[in-house]
Amino acid sequence: MTLLARQLTEPGPAGTEANTAAVATARRRQTVLVSGLASDSHTWNLVFMQLLIEEQGYDVVNLGPCVPDELLVQECLERTPAMLVLSSVNGHGAQDGLRVIRKLRDEPGLAELPAVIGGKLGISGGEGAGRVAELVAAGFDSVFEDGAQEIAAFQRFIGGIPQRALS
Repeated sequence: MTLLARQLTEPGPAGTEANTAAVATARRRQTVLVSGLASDSHTWNLVFMQLLIEEQGYDVVNLGPCVPDELLVQECLERTPAMLVLSSVNGHGAQDGLRVIRKLRDEPGLAELPAVIGGKLGISGGEGAGRVAELVAAGFDSVFEDGAQEIAAFQRFIGGIPQRALS
């Protein structure tokens, strides 16, 4: 576990404002890409994710809705983010996500990029363990289905993102 991940997950002494400030400073220059998928025109979910991630001390580049797969891959290659967050509301997240993650993982420079997907991943909601396992097997580091518990799980996940070398 990295020092940063330990600082975020292990409780410290009461009033550890210096610890919190140190973590925020360490992440200040780290960038997370937030994006919708090609078929999803929703934006409120992307704004919510941006604000949530910024509260964790990261800079966020929000690519917006309806992002073509090729543009997403290009942005990841050019920006070398600390993580990619894909969010879906239209119910086609699993289908679009499988296609996109395969393209990302085919790029040598993106094979190790932490990538997560979340939201309404299927038209019926609650896609179940089989679909989640398929997304993870395809290359996602984690999958967060729609729900309040998933937001807390995502916050814990982002707290453990390893620090990438800054250019």
